[in-house]
This record gives sequence, C-alpha cells and structure tokens, in this order.
Amino acid sequence: MVPMARPDAVRADRYTREELARYDAIIQRYARHVYNIAYRMAGNEADARDLSQEAFLRVFRALRRVEPDAPLESWLHRIVSNLYIDLLRKRPRARVESLDAPMETPRGEMVREFPDIESSPEAIIEREQLDGAIQRALGTLSADLRLVVVLSDIEGLAYEEIATILHVPLGTVKSRLHRARQMLQQRLRPYMEARRRGWDG
Repeated sequence: MVPMARPDAVRADRYTREELARYDAIIQRYARHVYNIAYRMAGNEADARDLSQEAFLRVFRALRRVEPDAPLESWLHRIVSNLYIDLLRKRPRARVESLDAPMETPRGEMVREFPDIESSPEAIIEREQLDGAIQRALGTLSADLRLVVVLSDIEGLAYEEIATILHVPLGTVKSRLHRARQMLQQRLRPYMEARRRGWDG
C-alpha cells in the first residue's frame, strides 16, 4: 500500500485528536482503493501516488463535513476523476502510451496490484500477466474512454453515478463505454489468443 502523508502540523492543529484519528481511519480503509483507481487512470506509479496524496488532502480539508462511518467510495471516485482530468489539462501534449510500451514498476515491466496471498503461484503469475495486458490496453485509450471503463468495469459504478462524477449526460457515458469496450476487446484479442494457444498446447 502506498503510504499517505499526514497533513502538516499547522493545518492539523485545526482538528481535535478524535478528528485526526478518524482521518487516519479513512486512510487505512480507502488508501489501497484510491491508489488502484488512480493507477488505472494514470497508468504509472508516480502519477498514481500524487493523485492519491492529493485526494486524501482534499478529504482532510473537508473532514468536518464528512459523516462518521459514511461510505465514501463515490465521493472518492469523483475526487480522483477530477484530479486526473486536471492533471491531463496541465499536460496538453502528453502522449498516450502505445499498447507495446512496457509499464515500469519496481518489479520490472509489469503491473502488479495486490494479489490474494492464498492463491497458487501459477494463479498469481497468470493474474499479473492479465492485469498487465489490461493496463497496457487501457493506456491506449483516450482519457475520456479510460475514465468511463475504469469507473464502470473495474470499479463497478452504475451509469448514473458515472454521469454524475464526470458531469456528462447518461447517453454520453453509454456511448463512451461501448466504444471503450470495443477497443479493449480488439487490443486484448492477441493476448487472449496467445493464452488460448497455451492452454491447447
């Protein structure tokens, strides 16, 4: 899990010890979830870490407006999505990585999330390979298409929730998702066919 920085002491002085404990509990509960969303959208660890840190700073600033024990998933999705859009606006010339571009991680050129430690080594390797292929395919999509497919197919949000988060009509969500799924299917086909040949062999 990516460590989250505590806000500086000057800002932390605004809150009681109980409020700071609640903030720490929010981080413990959602840090992995927020980082995974950010990574799927940004496609690299440095930006995902920055997006996650900024997301939790925004939570900190709004802490007194957050209901204790309230589910925060949708709100955090909205924060991370808006931060990612802001990041893209600051980088108008940024190029989308090609399908063949490797994903740099501390473990090498592969995406690794948080595997179930009870899985067999073979299942973990297979899942890492599939996850890497999916992430590379996501990296070839435009930001608009990547956002909807991450929120819908990876995070499981309803179309209406996505429309609210992205401030677009429901029909736009559906059409973007349809295009994104078609493109992902096309770009993942060589990987799936290779796997199928491996099974048959």
